[in-house]
Amino acid sequence: MKAVLVAFAGLVLGIMVVVAGLAVAWPAHADPDTDYANQLHGYGIYGLKDYNAWIGKNVCKRLYSGVDADAFKSAAFVSASLQRGTSTEQVWQFVDAAVNMYCPDERPVVQRAAERR
Repeated sequence: MKAVLVAFAGLVLGIMVVVAGLAVAWPAHADPDTDYANQLHGYGIYGLKDYNAWIGKNVCKRLYSGVDADAFKSAAFVSASLQRGTSTEQVWQFVDAAVNMYCPDERPVVQRAAERR
């Protein structure tokens, strides 16, 4: 009986070591909203992380649902949603970053707008 308990304890210890090793080796994934906020900060766009993420996600929602027929309409929505004094360039950077982060399948919409600007 004692040998069985020792063997069981060794097995449990071995499993714990393997699980601990996997936990350390598991790749860390950052929060997409934090990544988005960090990208916006690089453009000089600040504000509440959750609010900016909400605007960015709504850019995609509006494109998917057809509320915004093109990226120009999305830019107007973003411009109205951000602080006064946000430049036109920052608005477009915001839209571009939102599409890249939250709905990359909508990239052609932004590319078409860039060709027309």
